[in-house]
Amino acid sequence: MKKSNQKILVIDIGGSNVKILATGQPERIKIPSGSEFTPDQLIPLIEEHAANWEYDVITMGYPGVVKHNKIMSEPVNMGKGWTDFDFEAAFGCPIKIINDAAMQALGSFEGKKLLFLGLGTGLGTAMVMNRTVLPIEGGHLPYKKTTFESYIGKPYLFNSGQKRWEKHVNKAVEIFRDAFQPEDVVLGGGNSKLLTEVPEGCRLGTNQNAFKGGFRLWEEDFWV
Repeated sequence: MKKSNQKILVIDIGGSNVKILATGQPERIKIPSGSEFTPDQLIPLIEEHAANWEYDVITMGYPGVVKHNKIMSEPVNMGKGWTDFDFEAAFGCPIKIINDAAMQALGSFEGKKLLFLGLGTGLGTAMVMNRTVLPIEGGHLPYKKTTFESYIGKPYLFNSGQKRWEKHVNKAVEIFRDAFQPEDVVLGGGNSKLLTEVPEGCRLGTNQNAFKGGFRLWEEDFWV
């Protein structure tokens, strides 16, 4: 296991907010994003809000497909321009980019085969097993008339109500558990706290786990 003395800035990008935290800082900072948010807007905001923080390297959790440290798809819930953007050049330091659900899954990992479901603007899904982080685009798998994300994302919760939304969350947990046979199931993301009852065999994560995962990516040996 490696341990780094580098100071790390973690950027957790979401469809509603961008959250940042650096090594040694007591409090995260939350910055509004939104449906038109682009990398050109991100960079100056990070530089402004993290101006008094020291950091040598960056981890960025991104709500979309990431392969070999490269963003492969534009986000569903934000603006365009992410796939071709050179973040390392823009920030002027080494950066590791990881799917945002995978980052939170990594921070939630306690040694057992983990399934993570992130209940946020959309549905983030990932697994961690044998020190390997496996992002899954489970939210886009077919479910009922469209996809899981259509019934579990924030718009459905807002339009159809908490009771119906929670029923679909429980069904998703059942289906994903049957498919992936995890030993540990974590429900994270901002809307997980709205559940009136945590499904049997699951535990609630916290958004702090996203930062824990971002730090872990530089400090420990995980295969992403």
